[in-house]
Amino acid sequence: MSGAILSTHGLIARYGDFQALYGIDFEIDAGEAVALIGANGAGKSTFLRALMGLLPVAAGMVRMEGTPIGGTATDRMVQMGVAIVPEGRRLFAGMSVEDNLRVAMDQAERLGRKGGWSLQRLHDLFPILKEKARTPVQSLSGGQQQMVSIGRALLCQPKLLLCDEISLGLAPKVIREIYAALPEVRAQGTSIILVEQDVGLAKQASDRLYCLLEGRVTLTGPSAEVTRDAISQAYFGGSHAVV
Repeated sequence: MSGAILSTHGLIARYGDFQALYGIDFEIDAGEAVALIGANGAGKSTFLRALMGLLPVAAGMVRMEGTPIGGTATDRMVQMGVAIVPEGRRLFAGMSVEDNLRVAMDQAERLGRKGGWSLQRLHDLFPILKEKARTPVQSLSGGQQQMVSIGRALLCQPKLLLCDEISLGLAPKVIREIYAALPEVRAQGTSIILVEQDVGLAKQASDRLYCLLEGRVTLTGPSAEVTRDAISQAYFGGSHAVV
């Protein structure tokens, strides 16, 4: 696992007295896309929250390029090159598209993050963001808001991008447009952890996948080799399988 940009080791996470994750072992390499699938309540979003320092976890349970970082504050995670596209988007209502994006640019500058993402490059990736630059984000469609959310994360200049249910509630055409942008993100050397309910999308967009059930890993393997039968069993029960 020496080549892993990020890895977890027996990761346990709790909400108060409720334990949500039970000993998760995970890794992702530079430039790799790894999908995290599972039913609602399986622990997928909790896993991303634990990585971003939004839940208390022991330092050694999360490592970035070998360095223990578990429980590190979110701002520090962004400074180290981890950004999240959160479920629900969480944009700044009342602000324009460009102002939302400039908040991320200002944060990256403040934290000393440098990289290849700029407004121009983002406009090339999602042309609608240039067209809607002065539009208040609350006036956008759900898909357009999701593009702003992804753009905001990219402008933090991440080497690891966490995507939490980016297709949720969107029209199929919009989903295709958003997923078509991910190869360009990866082409910049950015790794992606993709939490996704749609198994077909998850398999197409990732190199490897992990399936979670009730806070435990029930299946891991190369996305192209994992069968629908194996995924179905992993979703609903069965011992941990490695393909």
